[in-house]
Amino acid sequence: MDNIISNTPYDDVYRTMFVEDDELVLPLLNEVFGEHYSGRERIVRYSNEHYDLQQGGAEDKRITDGFLEVIGRERKRYHLECESSPDGSIIIRMFRYGSQLALVDSVFDGRKLKISFPRAAVVFLRSNSNTPDKLKIEIGTPGGSVSYDVETLKISGYTIEEIFEKKLYFLIPFYIFNLEKDLKEYETDPIRMEELKRLYVSIDKRLEEFAQKGKLSAYSRQLIKDLSNKVVQNIAVKYEQVRKEIGDIMGGQVLDLEIIR
Repeated sequence: MDNIISNTPYDDVYRTMFVEDDELVLPLLNEVFGEHYSGRERIVRYSNEHYDLQQGGAEDKRITDGFLEVIGRERKRYHLECESSPDGSIIIRMFRYGSQLALVDSVFDGRKLKISFPRAAVVFLRSNSNTPDKLKIEIGTPGGSVSYDVETLKISGYTIEEIFEKKLYFLIPFYIFNLEKDLKEYETDPIRMEELKRLYVSIDKRLEEFAQKGKLSAYSRQLIKDLSNKVVQNIAVKYEQVRKEIGDIMGGQVLDLEIIR
């Protein structure tokens, strides 16, 4: 293999939650795919590394953001990708990864190869008026055309209240993307800075309250705080005061991610 695809810090945060915390993932699947998972289901995760053969025989390692199977009343497989800077190429990657993931459970009976694509979705951290509400993949074959939908979730479509109401704690580390255009103002205007601090103090308090009431595990609470701080430190790299103030609120005790690894 000659090339390894690099990840953004946001991909790493997304993948950490997706891979390590069932409590955060199932409500996300409920929201994106209209499921009704209770939290008692079993999750099986698959390898997220796949290889593309390039011209000349070289291979590129591709890392998918999230591929898993939920086992409850029935078995369903899901493939979700995180997109921080939409450039139109995500739908191509969804098909490329999806076709490889479909081979995981492929069945060949001697004459017929049967493959099943996983349910697919893209989580858009940034979006605009041109970002579609749903994507579609259509495949032309000698036997006719088939198509399937790729669902989308846009962080910009959720207020912090809706996130807590729907238990979409998975989205909290990325909520700062909704405030990205105001970072310069937060940095230079003390009044706006106080608004930002109050927001993150309220998020921290609600996470603590939910953890105390048993609505959220202490592990998930600390993971959300630590990864929220990581996202802020990266997205506000040019704004020292923003990074310091939010870091003081969401940093606190740093979760030992080495233990997770």
